[in-house]
Amino acid sequence: MMRPMRRSAPKRARLPARLWAALALLAAALALVGPAAAGTGMFVGAAEDDARSLDPLTTKAKLDLAAIAGLGTIRMTVIWSPGETAVGGDDLVALQNATTAAQFDGIRLIVSIYPRDRRTTPLNSRARGEFAQFAASIARTFPGISDFIVGNEPNLNLFWMPQFSPSGRDLAAPAYELLLAKTYDALKSVSPDINVIGGALSPRGQDKRVAARQTHSPTAFIADLGAAYRVTKRTRPIMDMFAIHPYLIPSRLPPTFAHPNTTTIGIADYPKLVSLLIKAFAKTGQPGAALPIIYDEFGYQSIVPTAKRRFYSNLGTPAAADAITEPRQALYYRQAIALVACQPTVAGMLIFHVVDERDADAWQSGVYYADGTPKTSLDGVRQSALAARDGTDGGCAKDKTVDPFESVAFHVPPPAPAPLRVELGCTVGCTYTARVTDLTDGEDVAHVEGEGSGPIDISLTSETIPPGVYQYALRVFVVGKPGTAVTRFSEPFTIEAAPPPPPDPTIDPPLPTPAPAPPPVPLLPLTASL
Repeated sequence: MMRPMRRSAPKRARLPARLWAALALLAAALALVGPAAAGTGMFVGAAEDDARSLDPLTTKAKLDLAAIAGLGTIRMTVIWSPGETAVGGDDLVALQNATTAAQFDGIRLIVSIYPRDRRTTPLNSRARGEFAQFAASIARTFPGISDFIVGNEPNLNLFWMPQFSPSGRDLAAPAYELLLAKTYDALKSVSPDINVIGGALSPRGQDKRVAARQTHSPTAFIADLGAAYRVTKRTRPIMDMFAIHPYLIPSRLPPTFAHPNTTTIGIADYPKLVSLLIKAFAKTGQPGAALPIIYDEFGYQSIVPTAKRRFYSNLGTPAAADAITEPRQALYYRQAIALVACQPTVAGMLIFHVVDERDADAWQSGVYYADGTPKTSLDGVRQSALAARDGTDGGCAKDKTVDPFESVAFHVPPPAPAPLRVELGCTVGCTYTARVTDLTDGEDVAHVEGEGSGPIDISLTSETIPPGVYQYALRVFVVGKPGTAVTRFSEPFTIEAAPPPPPDPTIDPPLPTPAPAPPPVPLLPLTASL
C-alpha cells in the first residue's frame, strides 16, 4: 500500500530444533491424515509481516492465526539494500523460522523483494545484478519458497525514483523492466519451476511530471512496461504472474466499485486490467491474455471497539477515519472473494493484513485485533476463503483458466514399510512435485517430480524412512506455467515402526539357553575356639 509495511521486531534468539520436534508431535496428536478434496479455485491469503521474527515460537503463533482464518498463503517482505548479493543476518533467521512454521501450518509463502526506498532504486547494471543475485540466494537457501514478487509499487515515487525524465518521458517502467528481466533470469537459473511475479503496482497514479508527487497510473505503467519490453527485443518472458494492489480509497467503498472512466484499477476493473495486459504484450514472448493475476494488499479497515482501544495508538489520525463496522468488513471481504473467484485469470487474492497494526496511522484491516483476538468478521472470511480455494461456490459464468488442480488425496501410510501414496487429479497437463518432510527438522525424506494429466497416482518410497512425524507437500502447475501453481499440504502423520515378523512354524524354535549355574556359596571364615 502507499504506507510501507512494518516488520515484526525481533524478540529472542532461535530455539533448539527439539522444540520444533515437540510442536510437530503435538500437531500429529491433534490431527489425522485423510483424503482432501481440492476443486478448481484460487488461493486466498494475506500480505503480512507480523510473522517476521527471530523467535520461532512467535513466528509459529502468528502463522497459526492465518491458518485458523483460512488464509493459506502469506506474502512476506525482504528488503534489499545496495551492495547485498546474498541473504543473511536477521533475514536469514526470519525466513528459516517462517518456512518451518509455514510447513507445519500448510501455508504457502510468497516473498516480496524490493529496494528499501526511492533512494536505493537499482538503476544501473551493477545494482540490478546485485538485486538479482540477492533474490537467487533466497531461492537457493530456501527451496521450499517458490514464489517471488520483484519490486513494490514501482509506479510510485515512494518506492521508485525517478519516475519521469525532464521532458516527461516515463523512466520508471523501462528501468523496472530491466530489473524484472534480470531477476527473472537469476531465479530461473536456480529452478525453472520458480514463479516470478511482476508488477506489484499501486492502483492509482497521476501521470503528471510537474506534480508535487511524481507517480504513474497502473494504466500508463503497464503500457510503458510492454513498450520497454519490446524495445529490448527480448524473447523470454519477464514474469509468470502479474500482481496489483487494488485497495480502494476510501476503503469504505464496496468491492464492486469500478473506475470505468479513470486510470485507476480495482478488483471490479478486471476487464480493463486484462485488456491492458493483452495490448501491452500481444505478439511477444511475454504472455498477456492468459497471464495469471494476483490481487495483493486489498483491505477494509474496521472500527476499533472501546474494549480494544488500549491495544492501539494514534486512533484519532485521518488514516483511521474510513474504518467500517465488523459486519460490513465481513460482508465486503466475502463479496470481494466471490467477485474475484469468477474472474478466470485471477489465481489468488491477498488481504492486508491478518492482524491489525497497532498504530492507527497504519492499517487495521485484519481479521484479528492488535492483541491477537479474533474479530467477528473472521468466520465469514474463513468460510469464503476455503470455498474459493476449493472452488465450491459455483455460479460463475466461466471457469478458472489458471488452475490445473482438480483433487488430491493424501494416504495414511501403513505401519510396515510400503510406498507412500498421493492421488492427484489434473484437468490439463500439469507438472507436479510431491515431498514428504520430516517435521522434527524440516528436511525432505522423499521427493518425486513428474508430469501428467487426469488421474495421477504418485508413489514415494518409505523403506528408508525411520519412524517419526511427517507431512506431505504438493505443488502443481500447468506444464511450463509456474504462475498457475497450486500448493496443498497434508496434516502431520506418523510412520510407525514395522512390527516384528511372526515366527516361522516350519523352523524348530531354538533350544532354551540353560540357566547359568548359581555361584558357589562362600564359606564363612574359620573362627578361633574359645
